[in-house]
Amino acid sequence: MTTVPAELVRALRQTSAVAVLTGSGVSAESGIPTFRGGGDSLWERYDPRELATPEAFSRDPRLVWEWYLWRRSLVVEAEPNPAHLALAKMERLVPSFTLITQNVDGLHERAGSRNVLELHGNILRSRCTAEGEISEPRRQEVPPRCRRCGALLRPDVVWFGEMLPEGAVRAAFEASSSCGVFFSVGTSSLVYPAAALPEEARASGALLVEINPEETPLTRQADFSFRESASVVLPELVKRLRTQGDS
Repeated sequence: MTTVPAELVRALRQTSAVAVLTGSGVSAESGIPTFRGGGDSLWERYDPRELATPEAFSRDPRLVWEWYLWRRSLVVEAEPNPAHLALAKMERLVPSFTLITQNVDGLHERAGSRNVLELHGNILRSRCTAEGEISEPRRQEVPPRCRRCGALLRPDVVWFGEMLPEGAVRAAFEASSSCGVFFSVGTSSLVYPAAALPEEARASGALLVEINPEETPLTRQADFSFRESASVVLPELVKRLRTQGDS
């Protein structure tokens, strides 16, 4: 069983705001690969950086959509893990809670989290290439077309070479700069601008907590660093937060 320091529990009870950044490590604990399938996957021979781009979609929208339909099938079959569920419970235990995720699988929402900022979009949504709005396909076809205008739909995710949604990024930095405790969970802390969020929180005086089985560039800056699975640490932390033993 993981050991949760009493100082961290006290800080969470005393703070008015918590911000959490999650990365692919949290999704991996639900069995979702970052891009590739197993060794026998028919998609193993494709480089994701050659499919998840605007250029690839312009060149061969059907191929890109077939890849995303395969990825969607993996997401639909997955279930929120204990880390997702613990974060949803934590949201209900603190006055202000913002969950910022780099993941596109929607598992945080399925677990019950309400205030979620999706920096990279959501793979289960589709967006019209003409109107830019979330849309449903007009019929079962690949590639799908917008029910309203007939233009091609694309997955509502951020592709390589594209900018992150400005509103979500702005809200993420605001939450990071105004929180009392910041969690970095299952993320490499290498990809910007997300990697700048814990730096923003730290500079604003927040307590910095990292949960990652591997060391990252953030590890030495963290006030508390857990080298364990988020599915182990977060449920224990929430359990401690809900009890009255720590003063």
